Amino acid sequence: MAEEKQQETKTDEKKKKPKAALESEKLKAELESKNDLLMRTAAEFDNFKKRTERERASVAEYAKAGVVKQILPILDNIDRANAADKNGEDYIKGIEMIVKQLTALSENLNLKTIGEVGETFDPNIHDAVMHIEDENLGENTVAEVLQKGYKLGDTVVRPAMVKVAN
Repeated sequence: MAEEKQQETKTDEKKKKPKAALESEKLKAELESKNDLLMRTAAEFDNFKKRTERERASVAEYAKAGVVKQILPILDNIDRANAADKNGEDYIKGIEMIVKQLTALSENLNLKTIGEVGETFDPNIHDAVMHIEDENLGENTVAEVLQKGYKLGDTVVRPAMVKVAN
């Protein structure tokens, strides 16, 4: 009887070993499948990042090209004005036309000037380079605009360089 039990135990072990080996192989196959999926996902994400960066660069270049295209007629007029007689009345009219073109372009681009005399100093849109004492002006008031600032939408392109009173 003891021999029968030993034989049954050996038979059970033989049945268990192939079952455990099958489970191990199944787990290894599943692990390889998951690793493959992970590697493919990582590669797809890397390709997505590269494609997105190329598209973003392309959009930025396209936007710059659009602005440059609008500036070209103004540059042409500046060249014509530079070649003209600088003492003539036509020269002055040409410069006035160039100023009008630049003003129209900045309006078209929604470019707004910032920094006015009498405004309250705001470090977000002003760059204070000088400070004066003046009883006629209030506390932290812009006394003089040394260089205009510009804002494109809500983005400050260049802060106004100002002299601040008090």
